[in-house]
Amino acid sequence: MLISRKKKLANKVVFVDGLPGCGKTLFSPIVAAMDRVELLSYAYEIEHYCALYFLDKLPIDAAQAQVRLMTDLQLYDNVMGRRVNFRPSDLSSAFQDHDPSRYLKRLFQEGDSATVPIIEREQPILNLTTHQLLGFSEPIWEALGERCVFVEILRHPLYMIRQQLLNVENLYGSEKSFDVCYLHKNIEVPFFAKGWEDEYLKYKGVDNVICYLDHLSKRTKQIKEKVRKKYNATIITIPFEEFVLDPFKKIQEIADSLESKVTESTKTVMRKQNVPREKVAQGIDIPVYRRCGWVPAITNGNERDELIIRRDEVVKKASPELIPILDRLCKEYEDEYWPSL
Repeated sequence: MLISRKKKLANKVVFVDGLPGCGKTLFSPIVAAMDRVELLSYAYEIEHYCALYFLDKLPIDAAQAQVRLMTDLQLYDNVMGRRVNFRPSDLSSAFQDHDPSRYLKRLFQEGDSATVPIIEREQPILNLTTHQLLGFSEPIWEALGERCVFVEILRHPLYMIRQQLLNVENLYGSEKSFDVCYLHKNIEVPFFAKGWEDEYLKYKGVDNVICYLDHLSKRTKQIKEKVRKKYNATIITIPFEEFVLDPFKKIQEIADSLESKVTESTKTVMRKQNVPREKVAQGIDIPVYRRCGWVPAITNGNERDELIIRRDEVVKKASPELIPILDRLCKEYEDEYWPSL
């Protein structure tokens, strides 16, 4: 018996994905301001299906059917106003969108039987923000194929460590951590530690972050190559540093892949995010970014100075045997994605 979902509502789905601290929450509102693209939503259920498939706890037929069901259901609920977040301070709130009124109007429009014709007529694009998903995304490509566009956000490792360290210290293992976990030596570990469980349990703090960056970066590269060959996957890789300094080529590439358009609203949201900017670290100062480790750019410092400060922070806390791994990750990133540094 095969689990199946042959019908479809979501004709185009964009995933904005990356590791913690990569800056994906800067991108999702910009993408949402393109023509026909929905407000950003989180896709925890889809992340869980992919994690269970990775752990051999969910067969591929069930995983792909669940991805199809959930993307269609999420779009259906969005268009009816059922799944839209109206909590004002959340990044995913309708009030943070470039046009909150369209989501307020949906609360009072006809729903249910009227929803499918609206979707067929307006062709909305489901906009999902996900966490470290590309490396575990095979069920998504199996389910959606050419309907799917992945926007992969990359960032220099030293810019991601602050937020990831906060996750290790305050999130993982707590009641607020919603990653799929399994037992290794009778201790719960998150799904992404499969294959390096002993390292995950051995190393704490910033050491754990370095191991995480090393293993997840390798896996993501491997799966990216695999799904491109097997599914002709549309994956737009965007280095954060390149984008915030010169965004227009990548923005157009995303719009073209979605068969959408860059609008004046897109440009307005970019300006709100201070994109383009003169220096990578010149992000906007909002509470949620501060909670994730953001600090203002140093005065009169260049890009290398910002990295030196971050490396010094890490070296003070890291085990000596892991510093060469960090330096290798940094060099590989700079050589491939930030050669002008």
